Amino acid sequence: MEILYIVMPAYNEEANIEKVIKDWYPLLDGKSPDSRFVIADSGSTDKTHSILTKMQSDYPKLEILTDTAKQHGPKLIALYDYAIKRKADYIFQTDSDGQTDPAEFQKFWEYRKKYDGIFGNRTVREDGKIRAFVEHVVCFLLRIYFGVQVPDANAPFRLMRVETVKKYLYKLPKEYNLPNIMLTTYFSYYKERIKFYNISFKNRQGGKNSIDIAKIIKIGWKALKDFHNLKKGMK
Repeated sequence: MEILYIVMPAYNEEANIEKVIKDWYPLLDGKSPDSRFVIADSGSTDKTHSILTKMQSDYPKLEILTDTAKQHGPKLIALYDYAIKRKADYIFQTDSDGQTDPAEFQKFWEYRKKYDGIFGNRTVREDGKIRAFVEHVVCFLLRIYFGVQVPDANAPFRLMRVETVKKYLYKLPKEYNLPNIMLTTYFSYYKERIKFYNISFKNRQGGKNSIDIAKIIKIGWKALKDFHNLKKGMK
């Protein structure tokens, strides 16, 4: 039986985290007993951590990483590294804010053997036109910088073969802000077997987004320099 690690970064998600775990945890059924649900929760200042620790008694495959940086990108890198080192077969990543639908996972899982990476494509986004516009700009920049054409580079709904993630994850600095974008880019640039499936994407179900437009712009400016430097290391 294949080992699946469902991984999520979390930051101040007390309004969402309990429901998210209850919704996603059942997807481990039928997988290897070594499969895990792993949440990175460093830096939360609300009740997220206490909710998580209380839930572990009822959800024995729930594990919590508390020693990562608090930013979203480094948390993702730490989660992927954690799954690699524990010899998972597949990593499924989504976010802990309730914007994605666990009912859409099964289609990804059914096609896992055909692809190295299956990525969500948010054709309709309920989280605002500005964020959708930002994603379009990102995809445009990837085409300019790396010559890859993808419909959605950063969707937090992705099933990846661990051996393929391992090939590219360690090309990124541990504190890199946009690992999902670059993993999508690497998978496409090096012509791994990839597939995009349309997914729904709801508005945040509760709480406040920790990354506002001002932060997105700041991250974006830094990304331009990062793209240039990362391109140098690609053959």
